[in-house]
Amino acid sequence: MKVAVFGTGFFSHWHYDSWSRIPGIELVGICVHSNTARGQDYANRYGATGGAAAVFTDPAEMLDRTRPDLVDIITTAESHHPLLKLAAERGIPVICQKPLAPSLDDARAMIETADAAGTLLVAHENWRFRPWNRECARLIAGGRIGEPTNIHFRMRPGDGQGPNAYLERQPYFQKMPRFLIHETGIHTIDVFRFLMGEITGISAHLRRLNPAIAGEDAGLVTFAFGSGAAGLFDGNRLLDFEADNVRLTMGQMLIEGTGGSLRVDGSGRIWHRGHQGGPEQEHQWTWEDRGYAGDSVHALQSHVVSHLRTGTPIENTAADYMKALLVEEAIYRSDAERRWIELK
Repeated sequence: MKVAVFGTGFFSHWHYDSWSRIPGIELVGICVHSNTARGQDYANRYGATGGAAAVFTDPAEMLDRTRPDLVDIITTAESHHPLLKLAAERGIPVICQKPLAPSLDDARAMIETADAAGTLLVAHENWRFRPWNRECARLIAGGRIGEPTNIHFRMRPGDGQGPNAYLERQPYFQKMPRFLIHETGIHTIDVFRFLMGEITGISAHLRRLNPAIAGEDAGLVTFAFGSGAAGLFDGNRLLDFEADNVRLTMGQMLIEGTGGSLRVDGSGRIWHRGHQGGPEQEHQWTWEDRGYAGDSVHALQSHVVSHLRTGTPIENTAADYMKALLVEEAIYRSDAERRWIELK
């Protein structure tokens, strides 16, 4: 399977590393905006076919010359739709990084473009593929905590303080008018949907604590689920928590049910407690500390490749991901209007 990639930004390393490790994948093209030297470095590092000859600055030329079976878009949101159009015109399936689009209307337009061309469009939403989230889903499905009633994620990456916040890794964070929810909280929205089912209502209180940035960097969001369960997202990018690497899990998660609870700590360990007040005990399982956050990027990309090769069920289609984007929009509306928002 031939793969072509748009982008060589901060997060792209994890994508390229993953493609280099999936059996049968041939990296045939790398498209950069202008930094051809970086593109050539990536081509050599990750084994692109033809080495430096695989690097392009013209998106259409790359697609026409390499004729890939799959395109991976890892650029900023404003460029996503034009690049998708080029792939869709050629009938090429696409994985697209999040934020999927700058706005809800732009996301709808992207989905319409893909649907009109009959092209698969998958949102690169990898947090649901983190091994601790997959294992929690398995335990919940197996009845380990009875009927789930509550979920709480406390996000504390601790990277948002001071005038230089985010400048080292992703400086564009400072200028995003919508930040905590649009850029980061969307991950939690998708994980909550994955673990607890669809969200039917929300209430939000968002804040901007660091004056150096344009958007919100802290907030509390409560969720209602169709099952009757409730959720809480408590996000604050200025604060951290106890962990060897706060960016591994970005926070701590608690899932409670009628028969007990599951807690994910900052090391990706899962702790289980039964209903009758006994002590927590660590759930014994294994995952590989490789790649990004338990190799979640690799898991997502392998998931898409498996679907294209053998027809296995696919998660994170853009059309399904629209449900998460509608929740995001409702969060901003709730904060602006200071009220509960029902979702249909």
